[in-house]
Amino acid sequence: MRGRPAISIKRLLRRGGALSAIAIMLGSLSITQGATADTLVHVSEGGNGTYLALGDSVAFGYTPPAVTTLAQYENPNNFVSYANYVASSLNLKLTNASCPGETTLSMIDPLAISNGCENSLGQPPGYRTYFPLHVQYSGSQLAYAVGYLKSHPHTRLVTIDIGANDAFVCQAITEDFCTSPSEFKAVLDSVSTNLATIYSAIRNQAHYHHALVALDYYSTSYTNQAQVALTEALNSAIIQPTLAAGGLVANGFSAFEVASQSYGGNPCAAGLLIKLPTGRCNIHPTLLGHQVLAQAVIGALAGHHSQ
Repeated sequence: MRGRPAISIKRLLRRGGALSAIAIMLGSLSITQGATADTLVHVSEGGNGTYLALGDSVAFGYTPPAVTTLAQYENPNNFVSYANYVASSLNLKLTNASCPGETTLSMIDPLAISNGCENSLGQPPGYRTYFPLHVQYSGSQLAYAVGYLKSHPHTRLVTIDIGANDAFVCQAITEDFCTSPSEFKAVLDSVSTNLATIYSAIRNQAHYHHALVALDYYSTSYTNQAQVALTEALNSAIIQPTLAAGGLVANGFSAFEVASQSYGGNPCAAGLLIKLPTGRCNIHPTLLGHQVLAQAVIGALAGHHSQ
């Protein structure tokens, strides 16, 4: 997935029939809405199931300044993501700790370089400085997650999407836009290592041993083979530690690919990505895109349950 490097919050503040194929695919989402968390994620008897969403701007439901007013950023309820659709479908109470611009390392250490969450390429400020998240916490997202899971033993689902901002940071701080194979490999190795640390904390410190689902990344173009290859490489770095931690992988990549087939492999034309006033699309999903991603998460859970 190709995106812009981090931008400073100051710059941010200055910025002011055809869907039938997708509707058919999303028809399966309406079917799984009849399923409950009890059948898909095994909510314990006598307890209300809760769901913790972790990750970056995709999990947050972020929308860019070109289509979002300053007042809208002040209210996190304006931002809806796949996590909301998953929670609604499974009748789970959602807590969403995600942060736009989070990297795998800044999720662990809030002082580490991020792509706009705690800081912008290591320099203050970040999104958290000016705008509220869905839930408020002072330390790292991972520390919050561990504390939350310890204090909410009825949590039966954790989802995470993280890693793309690691690549965006590399693009921003390298002269060749992170096109060197050695530079990109270092990003992939870092993503895998940091994810293993994150999963270890969730499993061993928080002692959470229920459904853990990583949503992998979609491509913004399925006809750009270079972009597809880079996205698949990033996803491989995500998949390996997820499976090693006993987690499931929701195939966001294939979900967007299928939903874009009738549009020449173009998620923008398919209405899955936010259209800008220029006519081009931002990298972030529309509500329709988030519904497609939610179906990928629910599908991963359903596939595991049926085995």
